[in-house]
Amino acid sequence: MDEAKKAWLEADEQMRGHTVAGALDIRLVDIDDDGIVLRMPITNAVRQPMGLLHGGVSMVLAESAASMHSCWKLDMTRFYPVGIEINGTHLRSATDGHVLAKAHVVRKSRTLVVHQIDLYHEESGDHLCTSRVTNLIRERRDTPAAV
Repeated sequence: MDEAKKAWLEADEQMRGHTVAGALDIRLVDIDDDGIVLRMPITNAVRQPMGLLHGGVSMVLAESAASMHSCWKLDMTRFYPVGIEINGTHLRSATDGHVLAKAHVVRKSRTLVVHQIDLYHEESGDHLCTSRVTNLIRERRDTPAAV
């Protein structure tokens, strides 16, 4: 495993307790220059009242994948991504097992990163949702008082 990927896996483990990823048990599976894969179990925490995977949680998973990948090789001491647009089409649902979010870069510029994210039911291979997320890359303007 290359050093950048190893560092990301370690950072993900350290940060997850303070994020929605920790609350929903979203795990980083793989990351490289082209994309990212996240995995999430379907538990009561992510189901809607009829027992199905909640559509809003699918959007959280898609946004998490795109936002995490927008940080890949970004100098986070100088810049940070902010989600500015998300859409999703729910194709199927699931009631148990795991969801895989597979995101890839559609376009990346100096200030914008657009990802397509496809969610799959890991056990059946069913395509659950397709989504697009746009992140704006902002310059940090931290001051000692703001930190």
